[in-house]
Amino acid sequence: MPPLRFDRFMDRALHDPENGYYARRITGVGRRGDFTTAPTLSEVTGRAVAGWAAAALKECGTRHLIEIGPGEGKLSAAVLKHLPWLSRLRLKLHLVETSGPLAAIQREALGGRAEWHRTPAEALAACGGNAVIFSNELVDAFPVRRFQKTHEGWYEVGVQMNPLEEVLLDPGPLPSSTSFAIPHPVNQRIEVHESYQQWLAEWLPLWKSGRMLTIDYGSTADRIYHRRPNGTLRSYLFQQRSEGLSIYDHPGRQDITADVNFTDLIEWSGNWAASNELKSFGEFIGPYLDPKNPADRYLADEEGPGAAFLVLDQRRMGIGVRPS
Repeated sequence: MPPLRFDRFMDRALHDPENGYYARRITGVGRRGDFTTAPTLSEVTGRAVAGWAAAALKECGTRHLIEIGPGEGKLSAAVLKHLPWLSRLRLKLHLVETSGPLAAIQREALGGRAEWHRTPAEALAACGGNAVIFSNELVDAFPVRRFQKTHEGWYEVGVQMNPLEEVLLDPGPLPSSTSFAIPHPVNQRIEVHESYQQWLAEWLPLWKSGRMLTIDYGSTADRIYHRRPNGTLRSYLFQQRSEGLSIYDHPGRQDITADVNFTDLIEWSGNWAASNELKSFGEFIGPYLDPKNPADRYLADEEGPGAAFLVLDQRRMGIGVRPS
């Protein structure tokens, strides 16, 4: 059997409809799950996103708010709780979710306060294309292609299943990524979220106006691989982090993820986003912190999550006309 490109292995491990981690095996997020996200630790993320959403909804003249990849629904629930009452009264909340188990958890948490959709295109159709959109730790769930720099140039990393080993594939066209323009040393490994780029291209043309907030762990192209010669790929099983060949130990039973290159996200959405503002997570949640809450202080710490996560705020305003 010929070796697989790594992204195809990762896609099967995470999204196979019968045995994929997100499709069938994931049972929750937080202390009882395999990994923890910021909204499970504190409501400060919800307060910050609510503050951003209230301003964005007013600016864009829309009542439609879309969350893509809502996890257990805790972030949307916190956003609803902290929105100003008039914004909450008018709001139409849309959730985009492909995981059956997670959608069931979301419905339990949110009841009838949201509409569910399988794709962003479906959600945008329900909004007439005018919507404010947000996501938290969504991009990192998309399969990545992996590359290693050699003396001859960049080679793609593949997976040979029997016996299990990583191999370098024959040279081919490189995907679009700003990482290839950085002068990395020989043997450096990188990841490219090409599947996310392709997914964006499917629905961003349907987005007529609004704002979009993307929160995830990662960095810019010039910093993401600093002191990380093996790249950023890792897996999580029962809160235990693994790297190297151990990411292949439990396919379909563990999360696999990689840091996000935010310079790529800006480049890939350039045809649709009218402006981009990038800041650290600590800066984003700073005005909403409860100084007495240890979880809030931890999330804002610039030696921890406060700098490890970035927040990308993008505007999509059609030809300078305020949407109705």
